[in-house]
Amino acid sequence: MSTEFTPPGPGQWQLDRSHFPGGATPIMQTLISVAVESAYRKQWPIFGIPAETLSFRFVNGFTYTRLRPLVLADRPSAKPPPTIVLKVVSRIHPEFRRRTKAARQMLERSPAPPVIEEWRSVTRPQLVARNLEFGDVDLSALDDPGLTDHLEAVLAHLEWSVEEHFRLHGYDLGPIGQLIMAGTEWGIPSAEIVDALAGASPSTSAPMEALAHIREGLAAAGVTPTSLEEVAATSTDIAAELHTYLRHRGPVLYAGYDLDSPTLGEAPEVVLATILADPADNRFDVDQHAQQRAGLRTRVPDGDRQRFDELLDAAREAMDLRDDNGPITAEWPCGLLRLGMLEAGRRLEASGRLHDRSHVFELDVGELPELVGSGTGPDPDEMAARAEGRRHQKTLDPPLTLGEPEAPPALDALPKPLAATVLLVQTVIAELGMGVNEEDADDGGPRLTGTGVGALATVGVARVAENADEAFDRLQPGEILVTRTTSPAYNMVLTLVGGLVTAEGGPMCHAAVLSRELDIPAVVGAADAMEAISDGDRIEVDPVNATVRILTTA
Repeated sequence: MSTEFTPPGPGQWQLDRSHFPGGATPIMQTLISVAVESAYRKQWPIFGIPAETLSFRFVNGFTYTRLRPLVLADRPSAKPPPTIVLKVVSRIHPEFRRRTKAARQMLERSPAPPVIEEWRSVTRPQLVARNLEFGDVDLSALDDPGLTDHLEAVLAHLEWSVEEHFRLHGYDLGPIGQLIMAGTEWGIPSAEIVDALAGASPSTSAPMEALAHIREGLAAAGVTPTSLEEVAATSTDIAAELHTYLRHRGPVLYAGYDLDSPTLGEAPEVVLATILADPADNRFDVDQHAQQRAGLRTRVPDGDRQRFDELLDAAREAMDLRDDNGPITAEWPCGLLRLGMLEAGRRLEASGRLHDRSHVFELDVGELPELVGSGTGPDPDEMAARAEGRRHQKTLDPPLTLGEPEAPPALDALPKPLAATVLLVQTVIAELGMGVNEEDADDGGPRLTGTGVGALATVGVARVAENADEAFDRLQPGEILVTRTTSPAYNMVLTLVGGLVTAEGGPMCHAAVLSRELDIPAVVGAADAMEAISDGDRIEVDPVNATVRILTTA
């Protein structure tokens, strides 16, 4: 079993644990790598970004990314070309000229609004309908050929929807990045700019509102159920609301993005706890956030305030797409594939073709339908060895970078529109917390500072957890969750917390977005939080100063 971290290609690769913290399943490794590169290769010419794509590779189950240049991508150099050469090439090279024109058009008129409207009116309804169609299938009633056909259909659906997921990120992250870049011009920190997007994501709060309505019905009936069956038995109206919620949310991954993460329907205790959670704990103050936006506007130069209004409106529209995108295009289709694979695993274990049904997650895209349909493929011992290998991968400590450093783009040598789009990509990557800060990486001490979200500090008991499933099992209401990263699905867990600390992420990461929308004090990107904070420590989370302090140890 290899534990050597070898660069997956020329150039320098950066570790990204925001979606796959380690030990990714083979199917997701294949699908994600292809989807990312394909989506950005198609999209970036439209935006005028002078790069070929974002390369996405897995090394020992960990994600590494590299911005692939438009020219000489496989012959990277630590030294930039002479400025005069870059100036000439960027102005006479046909593709650079096409990208310059596209960049100018993009900066003059954002392509995002029609795409956002198309998402709401066409793409989203189609995806939801398709997801529901797959979710309504009684898997246990399918014979083996029928299950094979189902798995192949879901795989094809997932391949398309995941590419759509990354394509849409250009249209949701782009307007947000432009707002942040403008804020930099005005001397406004990015964290404050992003705070102005609070409340712009009804898709984040909608599932919680649906459960809150059920909670109100239970309160009116004067009952405190101990199971979802008891919730449904309260009244026909409540039963119908719960059924609708579970039909739409039950197949959605709630603890991560990979196929070995549970769906919400597999965790009825999570749904029940969220229904019964005190709604007063995390109440969004609309007026307060409106006042914050108004105060932010006064810090913008008079002549730029109309531009601020336009950029803020566009970013707030894009913010809802950003939060709506993930559950619909990724977490729901992934959950549907997981449920199909679990049924396949049950059958394969019963027939002796797997030692354990969970080993089904070690199959690759081509192996899954083959093993289910014809019984051909890896033997049970091979599958067990793969499972052990992937478990081992989850324990590794991957390096932050692989390969030799590459020369950064010389922005002053590029035409202004191209320089602006490069800066836009760099801004988005940084604000998502995907970049590596080498200065921080070498400072020698625990890093318990990051990006603060919220206006009030909180003190509480720390619960350190690697994933949402583990967090839910151990969290008590009001405790502070300390975790590596989160996904949008974490909103189920975050209804219980009094504060949040993550080791990874920036102002635009999922943890920051969810904390902002749910009014949870948070510090994201506190790099050493998982190592420095022990379970049971009493800690202070201060979003104003963006710090985490250990007050007493467990």
